[in-house]
Amino acid sequence: MANINISAQDRTFDAIVIGSGISGGWAAKEFTEKGLKTLVLERGRDVKHLKDYPTTNKYPWEFPHGGQIPEAIKEEAPVVSRCYAFKEDAMHFFVKDKEHPYEQDKPFDWIRGYQVGGKSLLWARQTQRWSDYDFEGPARDGFAVDWPIRYADIAPWYSYVEKFVGISGNKDGIDNLPDGEFLPPLEMTAVEQYFQKFVKDNYKDRHVIYGRCAHLTEPQKIHIEQGRVQCQKRNLCQRGCPFGGYFSSNSSTLPWAEKTGNLTLRPHSVVHSIIYDEKKGKATGVRVVDAKTKEMTEYYARVIFVNASAINSNLLLLNSTSSRFPNGLGNDSGVLGKYFAFHNYRATIYADHDGHMDVTTDGRRPTSAYIPRFRNVKKQETDFLRGYAAGFDTGRRKWNSHDGVGKSLKDNLFNEEMGNWYVGSHMMGETIPKEISQLTLDKDKKDEWGMPVIHVNIGYDDNDEKMVKDFHEQMTEMYTKAGFTNIRTGDSKQAPGLDIHEMGGARMGKDPKTSVLNKWNQLHDVNNVFVTDGACMTSTSTQNPSLTYMALTARAVDYAVSQMKKGEI
Repeated sequence: MANINISAQDRTFDAIVIGSGISGGWAAKEFTEKGLKTLVLERGRDVKHLKDYPTTNKYPWEFPHGGQIPEAIKEEAPVVSRCYAFKEDAMHFFVKDKEHPYEQDKPFDWIRGYQVGGKSLLWARQTQRWSDYDFEGPARDGFAVDWPIRYADIAPWYSYVEKFVGISGNKDGIDNLPDGEFLPPLEMTAVEQYFQKFVKDNYKDRHVIYGRCAHLTEPQKIHIEQGRVQCQKRNLCQRGCPFGGYFSSNSSTLPWAEKTGNLTLRPHSVVHSIIYDEKKGKATGVRVVDAKTKEMTEYYARVIFVNASAINSNLLLLNSTSSRFPNGLGNDSGVLGKYFAFHNYRATIYADHDGHMDVTTDGRRPTSAYIPRFRNVKKQETDFLRGYAAGFDTGRRKWNSHDGVGKSLKDNLFNEEMGNWYVGSHMMGETIPKEISQLTLDKDKKDEWGMPVIHVNIGYDDNDEKMVKDFHEQMTEMYTKAGFTNIRTGDSKQAPGLDIHEMGGARMGKDPKTSVLNKWNQLHDVNNVFVTDGACMTSTSTQNPSLTYMALTARAVDYAVSQMKKGEI
């Protein structure tokens, strides 16, 4: 039942944005800047920049458990506790699994942060553009459908986003990883530079580069106007950054949208479904369950952007049924919820380096080196499809003696000795979207807000296993030739999802019979509903996806507003 205490006029906006994370924040910024009265709906609590970062300036000894998570909390959150960032200083930015159930038809770790800003407070801040090799991947090998866009379509929007966000990087001149609008890079370590030169001298198609990241190394006028200042390299990003040194919705896009006077932000708002008017052939609004009172209210707008994160966006569309769309809004193709994919982060490799004993590192740095994809880029050359990128991190070990008592023990603890260097890499592998990789709704089970519980049915396949094997082989070869020693490969066997890069289910495509969205991220069958978060992705490639979500969102808003002005929406 709709809340009758608020007039329909007060519940009517020009645009509704569902979700306030990376892409939702950008939709809010773009709509409000263009003069549209915009309602942003967030299912979680409010988190204000500066005000709501309770641990951001705490010292290590101020945490009751020394930064570790008590067992009682792990029992309430068995999934999110496997996430690397789930520690005592940031656990308040994660959901409690027990309170937000989902069904795992196969093991799947769904990492969620339900609050204003979403996981933009927790992301790894790595930002790489896609190239035509990525957008053309499905067309080349025939798996998934062809992307309806190419690099030229999104390149200017990458630039637009990068200038506002602030991306630290180098002009590397690599055709399969296009350069962007960069702030100065931080320094690579001596061993990273050594490996970079070694790879350049010995492999014509492989590169080691500085890891491009969303950190302000040299703030520009636009960043100062946002109230953000230079990254302090504290490496406490998961606590929320009081300096705005890294990009988040909370420090950047949402305050920017608020300054326009056109933003209405409503936290504690679980969007139940999108309202479809069969006579108009359009969506007219959304049904919202108040997370606290459980009361349902309807809100209305001319255009709706779905940015609830990949799985929740699929859930919302599947739950938005009507006589016109009995299987989910815009699901004439029957592919909604299918062809879901992720990144494969299982494989690692570590080694020692005996050289460069005359240098070390000092201070902190919020990024590392990066190895762009080099397998199956321009032609099929392996027994598996697509490829992988890799992180590359180095450091110098330190140790001290714990012998003695009293003064001798104290002296030993204060006198660190330098050991040798370590190097390490982790794989970021592309997985293939398949029809059997699917999200479905449970008809019988509902959560406490009346939303159907979602089933996640996704797993690794033989292609993923071959990719892990190849990563170990190729990286072992490169490490060995570079003179690294004590090489150790690892396979975490971690469940999909722990990479936190869920993609697909409402994929873009040229043909309405095989895709959900067109080249503008617009539902083929409902032209005033757009999806610009991870759900829209046709394939995953290997790059961290957030930069692409932001660029697609800015592009889609620009198109939507132009269509509204023409009366087409």
